[in-house]
Amino acid sequence: MKEALFYQKDGLETVCGLCQHQCRVKPGRRGICGVRENINGTLFSLVYGRISAEQIDPVEKKPLFHFLPASRTYSISTVGCNFRCLHCQNYHLSQVDSAESMPGYVTRSPEEVVEAARKGGCQSISYTYVEPTVFFEFAYDCCLVARELKLKNIFVSNGYMSRQAAEMLVPVLDAINIDIKSFSDDFYKKICGAGLSQVLENVRFFRAQGVWVEVTTLLIPGLNDSDEEIRTIADFIVEVDPEIPWHISAFRPTYRMLDRPPTSPSVLQRARDAGIAAGVRYVYVGNIRDGGGESTFCPGCGNCVIGRRGYVMTENNLTAGSCSSCGAKIAGVWS
Repeated sequence: MKEALFYQKDGLETVCGLCQHQCRVKPGRRGICGVRENINGTLFSLVYGRISAEQIDPVEKKPLFHFLPASRTYSISTVGCNFRCLHCQNYHLSQVDSAESMPGYVTRSPEEVVEAARKGGCQSISYTYVEPTVFFEFAYDCCLVARELKLKNIFVSNGYMSRQAAEMLVPVLDAINIDIKSFSDDFYKKICGAGLSQVLENVRFFRAQGVWVEVTTLLIPGLNDSDEEIRTIADFIVEVDPEIPWHISAFRPTYRMLDRPPTSPSVLQRARDAGIAAGVRYVYVGNIRDGGGESTFCPGCGNCVIGRRGYVMTENNLTAGSCSSCGAKIAGVWS
């Protein structure tokens, strides 16, 4: 166990400041994430160094399309999450009842994680699969070691961390993909057990601090796929920065949401067209076979600057981060 960051004592109770839930935790109890426990008035992380998933991924799988394309990233995860999404695809990791029910794990030090990434030919480490904020102490220590050895750090996040946690993360974080699951607070409460406003605030915050930001929205039929909602999310992205890439992904029935059909290709294409019409310069369609919406096109001349099929790059027409046809700068981190 590792003493947690971002908490205050109130007698024997602790108030966790890691995320927007601000859990008040009594002795012997845990916060919403299930992996931070009050032991005799001290809050501990139960998952420091306890890795339940690790593998090498293409960075495009995060998804990040404008950050070191075609590179490898070393993905790690513990268990636990501060959301309760009914459609979670990684529920076997995120939705654990207790430390005792945690799936098999291996113990890793930050140095071992970074060394494994280097040996695997990775240019970055991704903290992913569950909400990485819940294993913040370990992720942060890994970030420090990675920075020393010139590896990049990536969070794949629901964006619900507190401002205090976000501020501590900024100096060691290179890129973040944040889910905007809906533009409805009611959706967040009913489907995810959380709220919307902190997510939007963190999109703004990380972008303003110079961290590379991409956004993902999973379209669920009948819940968040209306023309109005799609346009509202697009307008928000344009307001923050029209060069933030937006990944619109297909839903597939899973976990506790088996009553909805998969998202149709036509709905995804309609959403992509709406995003582009609203002024988002880079909109992608994902999580669907042969969707045809993975390539990057120059917003100036329309030339294909990075061709993709799934997570595989098929052509690269970038020259020093610019379109090889017209010379327009393409937003991103390319080297």
